[in-house]
Amino acid sequence: MTDHAPTIPRLPPLLGQAMRPLPLLPLTVTLSALSRRLAKRHPGMFRRLGEHGNKRFALDPTDLPMVFLMDLRGGRVRLSAHRKAPAAEARIAGPIAAFLGMMHGAYDGDALFFSRDLVVEGDTSAVLALRNAIDDAELDLTEELADLAGPMAGFLRAAVAQAEKQSGVVLHRVDTLAGGWA
Repeated sequence: MTDHAPTIPRLPPLLGQAMRPLPLLPLTVTLSALSRRLAKRHPGMFRRLGEHGNKRFALDPTDLPMVFLMDLRGGRVRLSAHRKAPAAEARIAGPIAAFLGMMHGAYDGDALFFSRDLVVEGDTSAVLALRNAIDDAELDLTEELADLAGPMAGFLRAAVAQAEKQSGVVLHRVDTLAGGWA
């Protein structure tokens, strides 16, 4: 791990344009199922948020034509996809590869913040609590999805490895890093 921010891969603009007409409901249903699974498998992640465990976070991947809302109100986690940024106590914006790489321990969030690869607006203490909670959970979305895939898990892992190799986007857990977002 280096102290400087790596060059973050950007999705090709054509891919973002191709995704624009896709309906968001199927993605929201999938995100909801995944968020329920993560909450069940990693309950400490949400308890660790403390006073920030009842907030909304807008996750704005700047190279995708959508914004994700992580809504923690009411004692449960809900993830949904939106065309425009919904109301939230905090907004984190940057390339999707920065979000995924940071979640998987490949990128130092502080370096991404200071290099302006990530922009944080609103309640920065809530964002820091969220970053700490996710980092402590040591999430691996590839493995979470593979567990859901049942007999297709091997195929899914191979497809994700190929996508990761082709895109440069970190799609699995790597060595734990020291550092944060903001």
